Amino acid sequence: MPVKKNLFSSPGFALYRLPWARHCQLVLQTAGEVERSARAADVIGRPGFVMAPFHPSDAHPTLSIRPDVTAIGWEKIVQVAEGLTWRESAPSCSVPSLPPPDCQEAERARYERVCARFIASLREGRFDKLVLSRASVTDAPEGFSPLDVFRRACAAYPRMMIYLCHTPWTGTWLGCTPEILLSGRGCGWHTVALAGTQPMQGESLPTHWDGKNREEQAFVADYIRRVIRSQGGTLVEEQGPYTARAGQVAHLKTDFHFRLPHLSAYRPMLEALHPTPAVCGLPKDEALRFILEQEGYDRSYYSGFVGRTDTGGQTDLYVNLRCMETDGKRIRFYAGGGILPQSDVRSEWEETEEKMDTLRRILVNDL
Repeated sequence: MPVKKNLFSSPGFALYRLPWARHCQLVLQTAGEVERSARAADVIGRPGFVMAPFHPSDAHPTLSIRPDVTAIGWEKIVQVAEGLTWRESAPSCSVPSLPPPDCQEAERARYERVCARFIASLREGRFDKLVLSRASVTDAPEGFSPLDVFRRACAAYPRMMIYLCHTPWTGTWLGCTPEILLSGRGCGWHTVALAGTQPMQGESLPTHWDGKNREEQAFVADYIRRVIRSQGGTLVEEQGPYTARAGQVAHLKTDFHFRLPHLSAYRPMLEALHPTPAVCGLPKDEALRFILEQEGYDRSYYSGFVGRTDTGGQTDLYVNLRCMETDGKRIRFYAGGGILPQSDVRSEWEETEEKMDTLRRILVNDL
């Protein structure tokens, strides 16, 4: 029996497909407001789907969608939410409409000015690493459907966690992320260091990584090792760095499997990891303040995290990369990259373009 005739009129829902999973899953809240918190870890440890921002604020709280209804597999999802269509008029919410598109020349000039500022601060020795991101707004194509984009992304990117999430507080977000933030159950957990980027060479993985990319990845891996130790964890297995594909780009990746001393250590572990140096920088607190002051725009939920949580079962949280938000008429894409003292402004811009193309290709069905 259908609960809602339109998902986008519900208090909140999330469709998601974990890497290499055979089926999509739906989490749907049917009544009340989604739970909101000023701290990411406050909504952890209860059943639902979580969406956390890069930096929590009154405008961008961490949200948890309660699983009043769940469904696994597309046939059951359609039965639960009969008439899955995009609504032209969004429900009343605090999310403003997206701004009109800017010309690419102005976008690029703005990015290059900020990037030069980041590089100068690194060369002064204030930071070991910084992460600079940007957003780009475009008009939605005729006949645009977030649901169609989600389904095409699931087919195109089996290695990634794909999600489509909507609440009146966040608006509508869709992402294809390759980066595990924290995954596991009980005392056994898994996280990754994912940093360094190169374009794919056709269908072949790149075989050479320069010093800048290796150094960038090493910063993230070293930080994760320190965090595991600081939370009393025991490293069970470390694998990498190795080259891993994510759409049309490749990254250096290291897997960390570890045990925590008790289940309650999960929350401080999450707080220590987020935001990781892969999306923020080092030293972490100083880099976070610098980004908030100097990046020049609000990341909102980009480079936060998304995923499912449970009270005693499996939890799978992913860094919100390769993502976009939409108001139905316009789409805002997000992407970023690690900046080191030897970074080249032109190369960094091209890297963000390649990352945004992960979803742009899906949007126009150009695969």
